[in-house]
Amino acid sequence: MVQFNDWCNSADASVGNHRLRVMTGRPADTAVGVQVTASAVPGHYAAEERIARALTRLRKPEAARVITDLLPQTPQIRSGDLGEIYATEWINAHSGYRAPIKRLRWKDHRDMAMRGDDVIGMILDPATQGLRFLKTEAKSRIDLRAQTLGEARIGLDKDGGRPSSHALTFVSARLLELGNDLPLVDAIDDALYRHGIPVESVQHLLFTFSGNAPQALLTQALQAYPGPIGQWGVGLHVDGHAQFIGAVYAQVIANANNP
Repeated sequence: MVQFNDWCNSADASVGNHRLRVMTGRPADTAVGVQVTASAVPGHYAAEERIARALTRLRKPEAARVITDLLPQTPQIRSGDLGEIYATEWINAHSGYRAPIKRLRWKDHRDMAMRGDDVIGMILDPATQGLRFLKTEAKSRIDLRAQTLGEARIGLDKDGGRPSSHALTFVSARLLELGNDLPLVDAIDDALYRHGIPVESVQHLLFTFSGNAPQALLTQALQAYPGPIGQWGVGLHVDGHAQFIGAVYAQVIANANNP
């Protein structure tokens, strides 16, 4: 798990009824950020059991290829993937929701972006036994701009602001294949086919990973939202965004070759 507090400072604010958090990487702890991120990245591309089996059965160079052959090669796809990885890690550590699968394990090709909702966090409401959802759009940019946040807003507002049935079916199918959390599979099916998804059971997360400060842009995006769904803006700001991403993937490769 990426421990953001080990290498970032965080500042929280309210924007009307919405919440904003900005995490800023500490320059003195950049190496820590690279290390903890690189440790988490392989598990987003392959199950831990798959990696462990390769390390047990194969010689070091062959086992390393099991990991490195899954990694994207282009800077743009690496950037987008890392934005989604950070969003998933943040949801699981800090939101109170859980992202039940790591979507990048099912990419069609390592140099293609995933389709559909970026990440969906879920939690079973103990009072109603119904699911609550955190629909997420993650954006990674060297220079974050309002246009990018506008694109994210379009994604969040699709399907009436609710998670798409396609995305939820994808999650439940993967959980069923893995034999994991069958009660959650049933709860997803109930939400899709029995009860529907009321708007009040949904929150939105707009997650950004950028080389420039995101606070003003995220504040404007939250202020401009006119709808009924609670909004959460989270921005991760790391100076030298492109160099940082390159260092993370280089460290992943180094770790694979020297487990």
